[in-house]
Amino acid sequence: MASRRLSSLLSRSFMSSSPSLFALRGKEPLMMNRGAHRYSNHAEDTITPPVKVEHTQLLINGKFVDAASGKTFPTLDPRSGEVIAQVAEGDVEDVNRAVSAARKAFDEGPWPRMTAYERSKILLRFADLVDKHNDEIAALETWDNGKPFEQSAKVEVPMLARVFRYYAGWADKIHGMTVPGDGSHHVQTLHEPIGVAGQIIPWNFPLLMLSWKLGPALACGNTVVLKTAEQTPLSALLVGRLLYEAGLPEGVVNIVSGFGPTAGSAIASHMDIDKVAFTGSTGVGKIILELASKSNLKAVTLELGGKSPFIVCEDADVDQAVELAHFALFFNQGQCCCAGSRTFVHERVYDEFVEKAKARAIKRAVGDPFKSGIEQGPQVDSEQFKKILKFIKHGVENGATLQAGGDRFGSKGYYIQPTVFSDVKDDMLIATDEIFGPVQTILKFKNLDEVIARANNSRYGLAAGVFTQNLDTANRLMRALRVGSVWINCFDVFDATIPFGGYKMSGIGREKGIYSLNNYLQVKAVVTAIKNPAWL
Repeated sequence: MASRRLSSLLSRSFMSSSPSLFALRGKEPLMMNRGAHRYSNHAEDTITPPVKVEHTQLLINGKFVDAASGKTFPTLDPRSGEVIAQVAEGDVEDVNRAVSAARKAFDEGPWPRMTAYERSKILLRFADLVDKHNDEIAALETWDNGKPFEQSAKVEVPMLARVFRYYAGWADKIHGMTVPGDGSHHVQTLHEPIGVAGQIIPWNFPLLMLSWKLGPALACGNTVVLKTAEQTPLSALLVGRLLYEAGLPEGVVNIVSGFGPTAGSAIASHMDIDKVAFTGSTGVGKIILELASKSNLKAVTLELGGKSPFIVCEDADVDQAVELAHFALFFNQGQCCCAGSRTFVHERVYDEFVEKAKARAIKRAVGDPFKSGIEQGPQVDSEQFKKILKFIKHGVENGATLQAGGDRFGSKGYYIQPTVFSDVKDDMLIATDEIFGPVQTILKFKNLDEVIARANNSRYGLAAGVFTQNLDTANRLMRALRVGSVWINCFDVFDATIPFGGYKMSGIGREKGIYSLNNYLQVKAVVTAIKNPAWL
């Protein structure tokens, strides 16, 4: 495992001989290797997760505390709709407490004042603790979210550690420049931490989004108030405990579980937060931006929605194209902002592609995500479940051809059959709006000029996939598509080094890689007059 690139595990590619994790079958998940549990093959059975919920309070100033109001809310098991635990419901007063702790830690505490190397060592110790608690963190993530345990344990938790190690490496490499100004002056720039960062993460990739935000913020010397999604608060609280076990000073990271209209709005509008980062829907992103501008004009980065095209060109090997397009859409139950949710297929291979895409969807393994070999678990909650079924109904009513799926899977929980539509038109709701579920829409195109125009005809611009063997075609599409990421003969490659973000209404700024450091730094110019300089 250590010798393989994590990006190859999180992606599907036909340019590499390495097998994807999601193509593996018949291998026991990590918890089964311990002989901890046995389970039935019946899809309706739910396996008891091999983990206990230890943390349900807010994490403020390095301590777990109840919400000021004493309120709690239930977090639910999407496999059954049953309550996993009651979690502290943070609101405005709790955000104020968390911001106060973060502000004191920044203004008076050691974190921004210790050497960058010392900060780096703490982040590396945290990554080691993540490795040690891999299965425990993964089980909480799967239990609360519904994604396959194999995905959590073998990909997402290791990627959490990988991202923190990456930014630990950056901590002592952040520096300014000496600038050749005009005249007798010494000019230098200083890169300083921005201050207290408010961060709001989504429910589809709780651990990865936490790492994308905390990693660069902490490497730069900032302090943080982070709000978890109300659907998935559990894994972040455990990770927060491990951060303090690694030696993080009190108040540097504060975690508030709660709801968007209360805790989220309080973060976005807080006068003592210097920067806010949000991942979620475009509609909520607009609200975040408005609240930030109406308060203290804090800096904002947004990673928002998408309706990403996946373009299958006429020279495609159809079998490979079907498999990659299937992965691009159905990965993580379709709950992925950059999912290849508009599958454009050249007319020469369209009919063959549709038949094989239908067959692949019917074969998709759906069931309890703790079961070995499962590709698709439940949707995260009843709201998302109902929304997806409503989109499917729209597709049928608007005249698209339902090739596979179209209904719930099983009789309990939030499972949905892998669904495939053909004969989809650009103006149909299923082709314009973000479904965020396991619904593949297949559209036909004739030539590159046409597909470029249609692919770009969207309010979103997050990502795109291109499947071709022609270098000229690949080069043309990579430049013509107005999106933040273009994956050629691969999809969902989320290496820690690769920047991610969108054009148009898919967001502002970039996360991951060197570019994300800019989100958490201020640049200060220092100009000093020089008398009788030896040289300029």
